Amino acid sequence: MLSDSTYLAAKMVASTIETHFENTITTAMHMGVEGISVAPPAHVIEAIIDASFWASLRHEEGHSPKISIALLPPEIAEKPLVFEHAIRLTPANLTKLAPAVERAGIHLGVWFENNNIYVWGTTVNIQGICFVLEVVEPGLLVVKHRRIDGFGKFVNVAILKGDQIKIVDEQSTSLTDCPALLTSLLGMPLPSFLSDSVNVLVELAASMRAHGRGGLVVVVPGESEAWKSSIVHPISYPVTPSFSGIAELMECDPDERATISWQESFRKLIDIIGGFTAVDGATVLNQNHELLAFGAKITRSDSNLHVDQIITTEPVVGGTPAKIHPTQNGGTRHLAAAQFVYDQRDAIALVASQDGRFTIFSWSPQLQMVHAHRIDILLL
Repeated sequence: MLSDSTYLAAKMVASTIETHFENTITTAMHMGVEGISVAPPAHVIEAIIDASFWASLRHEEGHSPKISIALLPPEIAEKPLVFEHAIRLTPANLTKLAPAVERAGIHLGVWFENNNIYVWGTTVNIQGICFVLEVVEPGLLVVKHRRIDGFGKFVNVAILKGDQIKIVDEQSTSLTDCPALLTSLLGMPLPSFLSDSVNVLVELAASMRAHGRGGLVVVVPGESEAWKSSIVHPISYPVTPSFSGIAELMECDPDERATISWQESFRKLIDIIGGFTAVDGATVLNQNHELLAFGAKITRSDSNLHVDQIITTEPVVGGTPAKIHPTQNGGTRHLAAAQFVYDQRDAIALVASQDGRFTIFSWSPQLQMVHAHRIDILLL
């Protein structure tokens, strides 16, 4: 029997999450997509969130649990590991099982029937738009789903941290001049992520955030060298000729991109570029995904003024834009990124902080100012 939840946030958010999955799955089915999951009912969502939250506050041999839970029956999982006896979904049982599934890509399989919800085993393969809940750290849960083709960053739906609830605003792309990177992370509009979910900057953003050292990437037009006027010379580490490994991979046709060998090569190259972002200074890529330099020092262009105001937003339901001085948005990396985009208005900048914050800076022609998109909730 399902127990009554005692985590208030689970009660508050379950219906909203249910609606998200119903709408997303219905849209995909109308488009003829096959092999997708079923929409989870609100009472099951609530039970999974409740058990996971209380499990996250426990310890097993001194370690806090890190768990990824996928909601699907064992008969549709590909090559699952199935327990002989199903295990009731409780905080205590999740805590006990956590050490076995804490590595990336392994999910505890959970399903429900006859008002019971249970853990049936583990799986590394799940359906498209499958409900996934990840316990990131004590009190921090992320509800997400897999993309249709199974490759790339999952699409986040909701983030719960203690009594704080953040619902990702799928329509925040309509705010103004939304960068393609943010559109891809939001997973909307749906046809976009159904057709091609491989976004180089999304994967690079995740890699930058993962190394935990902070970093700054500027993405400049492919055929222009105007960006050099915003860099201190000589450039510390220019790359000549430009490193084009990722650009060459992205020229492959969709069938080849679906192969394991292509995906492994892609991840290795992303990690190579991501490693350079840990070096002090900016990593410079062009829009063709070629590495031009790293460790570059950003300076104000001689032909421009100091940036004195930016607008900040976060893609969450109920979020409101704020106009602030760039020094209120973060440290030197954030200020350098804002100045670079202010000077080079056809460029974007990505900033990862050591504390996990992640911001995309772009120029808004509509607002005529630098727009800082706070997106760390999309990268958890």
